[in-house]
Amino acid sequence: MITESLIAAERQQHREEVNQDLEKLLVPNPPPYAIGNGDVLSIVVWDHPELAGNALNTGSITPDPSGANSAPPGFVVDHQGRIQFPLIGMVSVEGQTEEQARALLTTKLAKYLANPNVTLRVQSYRSKRVYIDGEVKSPGLQAINDIPMTLVEAINRSGGLLPSADQSRIVLERGQQRYRINLRDLVQKGINPGLVMLAPGDVVRVHSRDESKVFVSGEVLTPKALTMHDGRLTLNEALGESGGISPLSGDARQVYVVRKTADKTRVFQLDARVAGSLAMAESFELQPKDIVYVAATPLANWNRNLSLLIPGALTSAVSATNRP
Repeated sequence: MITESLIAAERQQHREEVNQDLEKLLVPNPPPYAIGNGDVLSIVVWDHPELAGNALNTGSITPDPSGANSAPPGFVVDHQGRIQFPLIGMVSVEGQTEEQARALLTTKLAKYLANPNVTLRVQSYRSKRVYIDGEVKSPGLQAINDIPMTLVEAINRSGGLLPSADQSRIVLERGQQRYRINLRDLVQKGINPGLVMLAPGDVVRVHSRDESKVFVSGEVLTPKALTMHDGRLTLNEALGESGGISPLSGDARQVYVVRKTADKTRVFQLDARVAGSLAMAESFELQPKDIVYVAATPLANWNRNLSLLIPGALTSAVSATNRP
């Protein structure tokens, strides 16, 4: 039976399932960008133009006329996280920030140059990417650069959410871990979605609202499939959008919600004639693929059975009358 204690237990279980372990994803102060394999660095040693990287594009691809396979001029970080720089040879810069790499080069060049003035920046970010899929305007790969790649940043770079996007069903896959993010719940809890930090290799999928439907059948005026509103639809709203319980044939004592879970099928029942039942129906939140069924009254069932039996009885009677 749907009671206040059941509703409270369902809400608590829903909170635990949604936004589970999101503390691991929240990064209030993201660290600066770390150089990775494949990045292209622009390095300038002032007053020493002979050390410019335009002529020393290590690891570059031979350019073609279209420029599709060409790498920008600079120093490419190889697969071992190193660059080859004049005078000092191979230097490992993987995992370092721009400031750390600049200080390292300055220290090494000081052995050959007097007071070297070095400027270093990442010219092309090619080492770290995330993938955005689903209900966004431009799904695909997004490169991580010096701007922290938060969930909101990734969605904005993909053109934003489509009107069909379900903000309550955003799935983040990181290795073997799978996180379900509900933006509406995050905002209600006072958590800034901009703190959800993505990592290289993350896959973000924004599901469609059409995948979150509730089916209303039985003795209602308009049986139909209903689309949830960003993951939220109460039993009262489902009955209201279906025209309500049929006053002629619906049994208000037998309003059922059938829910298929991973291990079993659960059936909830609401007696809509009890005082306060409408308030409980408004507080009882449905889940995707729930089936709301309103049973018929005993009188309606009797009338239907009788209508099925009478044609058969009449046929038998007519047949018996026509026998010689």
